[in-house]
Amino acid sequence: MTETRRQLESVEGIADYLGTTPRHIRGLVHRRAIPFVRVGRLIRFRVTEIDTWIDGHAVPDAGANR
Repeated sequence: MTETRRQLESVEGIADYLGTTPRHIRGLVHRRAIPFVRVGRLIRFRVTEIDTWIDGHAVPDAGANR
């Protein structure tokens, strides 16, 4: 059986998903360095957008060009 994820995650949920702290995620939001949506006063994240954001920030393997 596959795990079903909610479409919108909280700051805490995304921090857990990325293995970082909620404080770090809030800093990324403040700098507008991570995709997010506002639901009223709440900050939420689409997991699919976060996955795309991660893929776009991947650092190529240094040994790949050797």
